[in-house]
Amino acid sequence: MMETAWSLTRKRSTLQIRAGMIRAIRRFFTDRDYLEVETPSRIPGPAPECHIDAIPSDGWYLHTSPELCMKRLLAAGYPRIFQITKCFRGKERGSRHIPEFTLLEWYEGGVNYIRMMEVCEELIVSVAHDLGHEGDITYRERQIAMHRPWERISVSEAFKRYSCVSMEESLKRGRFDEIMVREIEPRIGTEGPVFLYDYPVALGALARVKKMDPRVAERFELYMGGLELANAFSELTDAVEQRARFEEELKSRRASGREVYPMPEKFLAALPTMPESSGVALGVDRLAMIFTNSASIDDVVAFTPEDL
Repeated sequence: MMETAWSLTRKRSTLQIRAGMIRAIRRFFTDRDYLEVETPSRIPGPAPECHIDAIPSDGWYLHTSPELCMKRLLAAGYPRIFQITKCFRGKERGSRHIPEFTLLEWYEGGVNYIRMMEVCEELIVSVAHDLGHEGDITYRERQIAMHRPWERISVSEAFKRYSCVSMEESLKRGRFDEIMVREIEPRIGTEGPVFLYDYPVALGALARVKKMDPRVAERFELYMGGLELANAFSELTDAVEQRARFEEELKSRRASGREVYPMPEKFLAALPTMPESSGVALGVDRLAMIFTNSASIDDVVAFTPEDL
């Protein structure tokens, strides 16, 4: 009991920085005419994704992301929306993962993922300024250069630079995720933020296919200080194609012995009226790790599961 109390006392300055960071995020979006929204934490079923497990809640599920409901708001005519919310994922625990985490998610109609890279830059630089960082940021004894524009590397190019096999070969061998974690992720975003973009179509379940290269989807992830901070898409709005992709994900879940979720029919019904748009999901806890120079996600949340 005393150990938990000391842990809470020790975290006070970190939690104060985190609170200031969240205020700065909220101010950034409200100043740019984004509407802050709240969507339910309990839903009938999440977007089916093979490697993300939802936590059951009285016959429904705690949402793994607010994306299904937020995209329905886009489809209903809300042009710019954002949300800071708790999300829940099963079987996730480590120095960078926690089952209950905080996610910032925002969407904008009429733009694509390239524009969202720019918004990510604007957001994080603005928050850094509000927290008193006028130049580079020190994280884990490394200087992160914050000057814009940030580096952009395609996934295919990253495999050429840092891996012993090509992106296509890694997919054939079923080693894409392994190579990403072991060979590529540790080597990007260490000296400055990096956007890794144009993922294979099979790894962009809700992303639009790139017209100029149908092998890839318009998806990016943002890496900073060795941490994956954000995941973004140009949103897929074709309900027929989206249903087919969901069916493939459910098939994969079934084959691997994972729980099979109900098809999100109301989301699919709304897709035909959703405009061309793009959205970003950014990990608030991981961003707090950067701004507080913390090694573990445990250091930037008041309570971990083990404290309860």
